[in-house]
Amino acid sequence: MTESRDPVARELLQSIVGVAQAIFGAQASSIFLLDERADELVFEAVSGRGEEFLVGMRFPADRGIAGWVATSGEPMVVDDLAHDPSFARDLAESTRYVPDALMAAPLIHGTRILGVLEVLDPVQQSRSSLGELDLLALFARQAAAALRIVLERRAADLPPVDRPDLDAGQRATGLRLVEELKELLRHAG
Repeated sequence: MTESRDPVARELLQSIVGVAQAIFGAQASSIFLLDERADELVFEAVSGRGEEFLVGMRFPADRGIAGWVATSGEPMVVDDLAHDPSFARDLAESTRYVPDALMAAPLIHGTRILGVLEVLDPVQQSRSSLGELDLLALFARQAAAALRIVLERRAADLPPVDRPDLDAGQRATGLRLVEELKELLRHAG
């Protein structure tokens, strides 16, 4: 499991899913991060059902409604998951909670999809209004900004890679370039 080592990042993401759960009166809410290398969605934060054990759990990025949202970049509301062909019931069962309905929105920064914000079993009035889907999309945009900060913090915390094939001068030059790139990214964000 790949739980965040950064307590500030973890607290930020946890507060987002907690607020999403409260806004929509849902049984649970979660943030998935897209791991592009592994082509998987990874639970990064969970509020409500499953929060004790789901963080770090991985699923194929091309399956289920979260996978569809991550691929399409479009939000989605499903009122009856039992009859929706895109719902991956086996994945839901592996989380020990099978919802009846859900709302999901992509976490987008610029043109890049970072992950998905899901709200499971929201109260009925939250599912029936186009305004509520817009609210979820706006909230997902805020979550994406927070997720971008988390990803940048993680990238900054990566230990340097020892490359024995580099001499001391080449290594120093490379490290200086990495530090300059970090500084540029700080000022660009």
